[in-house]
Amino acid sequence: MSFPLLTATAALPALGAVATAAVPARQRTAAKWLALLVSLATLALAIVVLVRFDPDGARYQLTESHSWIRDFGVRYELGVDGIAVALIGLTALLMPFIVLAGWHDADPLETGSRRWRPTQGFFALILAVEAMVIISFEATDVFVFYIFFEAMLIPMYFLIGGFGDRAHSQGEEAASTQRSYAAVKFLLYNLAGGLIMLAAVIGLYVVAGSFSLQEIVRARADGSLTMATSTERWLFLGFFFAFAVKAPLWPLHTWLPNAMQESTAPVAVLITAVVDKVGTFAMLRFCLQLFPEASKWATPVILVLALISIVYGALLAVGQRDIKRLVAYASISHFGFIVMGIFAMTTQGQSGATLYMVNHGISTAALMLVAGFLISRRGSRLIADYGGVQKVAPVLAGTFLIGGLATLSLPGLAPFVSEFLVLVGTFSRYPVIGIIATVGIVLAALYTLVLYQRTMTGPVKPEVSAMPDLRVREVLVVAPLIVLLVFLGVYPKPLTSIVDPAVKQTMSDVQQKDPKPAVEAAK
Repeated sequence: MSFPLLTATAALPALGAVATAAVPARQRTAAKWLALLVSLATLALAIVVLVRFDPDGARYQLTESHSWIRDFGVRYELGVDGIAVALIGLTALLMPFIVLAGWHDADPLETGSRRWRPTQGFFALILAVEAMVIISFEATDVFVFYIFFEAMLIPMYFLIGGFGDRAHSQGEEAASTQRSYAAVKFLLYNLAGGLIMLAAVIGLYVVAGSFSLQEIVRARADGSLTMATSTERWLFLGFFFAFAVKAPLWPLHTWLPNAMQESTAPVAVLITAVVDKVGTFAMLRFCLQLFPEASKWATPVILVLALISIVYGALLAVGQRDIKRLVAYASISHFGFIVMGIFAMTTQGQSGATLYMVNHGISTAALMLVAGFLISRRGSRLIADYGGVQKVAPVLAGTFLIGGLATLSLPGLAPFVSEFLVLVGTFSRYPVIGIIATVGIVLAALYTLVLYQRTMTGPVKPEVSAMPDLRVREVLVVAPLIVLLVFLGVYPKPLTSIVDPAVKQTMSDVQQKDPKPAVEAAK
């Protein structure tokens, strides 16, 4: 029996979460180092998965299959394609930086009556989320996916509600109330989506007699399984609704700004750079593969919703006074691009959407973590409370600028490649949608540059005059992310070579071919 590499990649952070939570209460530093070591070991396993994956091999590789709940036809089935490998790599890559960035976020307060939850709990919850996200990317049994898709809400709820941002101007009691509100809103929105999906999962089993993604796709391809058109569309809507909440897609997005605003910066990165990617990934893996006809039927409406997300999110980002809410609305706009690329039904669009998931994760992590370092120094999230930071903390300002430029998809940085592919792929089939979506690019430049101008340039405000520059630990967090943004912006082939074969297979599932160009290239 071969080594269960995929199980080990998810089990290691799960076991690490248990071990971290069991560290004695007084050994906070030991808990931090244990969490960091576990995250690094998980990254090492993810690299092994990447090395062993053959882009030109079978669609799903490193597969594992074991009977689990025999009476209900549930099997513990795992397997990865190129899209899953890329997102597992992103998750494992970001976790050590999230742990390092949150090194002091759960330390007890020296003043004030409220005591924070144990440091061990903070890092244990982060590792638990990592485990559940990774196995969600690996699961090829719909029921197994659903379990972890929903289970990750529990640790996220406690991370938002129990370890919220300390930079709050309305007092401890008001801060606690707002954190609780944000956590409950996050949970209710996602639970609602999950309950609707559960009904669709049960309906799929009734129709198909199996929860196995590979079995259902094969049966549909050879004609041994057929679904009534109305049945397929209802099941698609059940799955898509849950994924659109998680993504988040307008108008199901309103939980995200509250959750990111009230979370610590590392947890905000965990939400938008890692957890939310499960929603867009699942659209590619489950919606398009299980319900190809319904996916094409719903495409016009979904593209309009994605377009609204792009423009609406960017417009609201322009008007924000809170740094974290600005990044949250910018992410809503970016997720609109990802969903648009997926449902453009072109290889360029879907490849660009997958690259966008990875590149958005890296760029948002860079920007939000530096923003978190900035906020922790000043004790305020309000943009108006800053000014002239680049004169007193040039390294902080420089890294903040690079993160911002990546957010607006500056050529030469990784997000530009993915955004360009999404727009090209969309324009080739839906030119009007593609043209209107470019408004999001203009607005991204506006909110990013205005944010930098108001916080980093101009006269030095007295409150920031003594602000220290980035420390060694903080540089270790940000520098590798910036290097990756530049490397993948100049040379994206390592990602595209992994992703493209999986995208072509997905296009085959929905029986779509790329539109022929209006003008043939000269031979």
